[in-house]
Amino acid sequence: MSHSRGMSRRHFLSHLATSSLMAPSAVHFLSNLEVHAAEVSKNRKACILIWLQGGAPTIDMWDLKQGVKTAGEFNPISTAGDLQICEHLPETAKVMDSLSVVRSMSTREADHERGRYYMHTAYVPNPTVVHPTFGSVVSYELGPQRPDLEIPAFISIGGGSFGPGFLGMANAPFVVQANGQITNAQMQGMDERRLQQRLAMLSVVEESFIKSDRGELPVAHKDVYGKAINLMTSDQMKAFKADEEPQQTRDLYGGTDFGNSLIMARRLIETGVPFVEVQFPGGWDLHQDVFNSLRDQLLPNLDKGLAGLTRDLKERGMWDDTVIVCMGEFGRTPRINQNVGRDHWARSWSVCLGGGGLTGGIAVGETNEDGTEIIGKSYLPGDLWATVAHALGIPLDRVHKSNRGRPMKLAGGGTPIEELIA
Repeated sequence: MSHSRGMSRRHFLSHLATSSLMAPSAVHFLSNLEVHAAEVSKNRKACILIWLQGGAPTIDMWDLKQGVKTAGEFNPISTAGDLQICEHLPETAKVMDSLSVVRSMSTREADHERGRYYMHTAYVPNPTVVHPTFGSVVSYELGPQRPDLEIPAFISIGGGSFGPGFLGMANAPFVVQANGQITNAQMQGMDERRLQQRLAMLSVVEESFIKSDRGELPVAHKDVYGKAINLMTSDQMKAFKADEEPQQTRDLYGGTDFGNSLIMARRLIETGVPFVEVQFPGGWDLHQDVFNSLRDQLLPNLDKGLAGLTRDLKERGMWDDTVIVCMGEFGRTPRINQNVGRDHWARSWSVCLGGGGLTGGIAVGETNEDGTEIIGKSYLPGDLWATVAHALGIPLDRVHKSNRGRPMKLAGGGTPIEELIA
């Protein structure tokens, strides 16, 4: 909430309180509203999704096997938590008491787009309904609780997420490049005068469409465009300027494009954005040369960024309010193919997450000795997102309605992972 708006509200209350026409009960009621608004503005629960596009080989990262044909070239190392991870994630190992790994994800979709959709929405693709990505769900649920937030409640850095589905364009991801530049070409290279002229003309056109009763789309478009204008003119735009951070902070995150994206994500949730998705640059679709690719580039970059973000959030007192989820659309096959790569695998794989009051330093679930099967209970995307929703304070009994009025359960009706919320 801006300073001027806050002052206006306080002046309003003081004038009413001193008026002889104002009943004491009404003064008490309005004062309670003021306190409630302050409490809501302090709610800074947020989620940062680190998306490993292509499907990371989690068997070489979070659930290593030894002495079997499916074992790779890497060794497991001990961590600050009660689990072992890959030797090429040494900085992450030092903060692993704050993070946990779910080693028993078993999902049905091993196709890139279908798996990506499933992991983002908790629903398998359906030709009759487009489900919202979970960032849009968080935007829909938490965005309205943050009246001081002048920029969109769902930001996607470095690439597009999925869309808002039946929750409407007001909850769509606002996409920016890894350097913080807005990808909407209509907004680039526009000075203040042209911006205001375009906004005025757009307002006339859209008001005409809205009054002609052409459905919800004109209203939604006006709202989205208005948020984009806010993004261009608000002081909160500074959240995108990761290069303003001290060099020491940038070094903490690794000094890479990925690290800068994570710094931007942290700055955005500090501003009040409840959901930020960061796409890891490059790909994890490692059908060949898997071990060199991991060793030389992918794991070192992920290691510095993930560990740096964890340390930074903890040092700033933001850890208990921020959930980190690190995953792709599926894992990779336990079998190593003829090209020294691993192929698509959705039957038994791992996700790393932490923060938000979740239990850290543990491995939830397990796979058998060669990683081909889950031992005991397995988990679906809905269980993962239900865990996140619980950490963010979003009621798990929330039901949304599709465009056709069909009830849609939050997180696909998933159940929070008990070991992480105990």
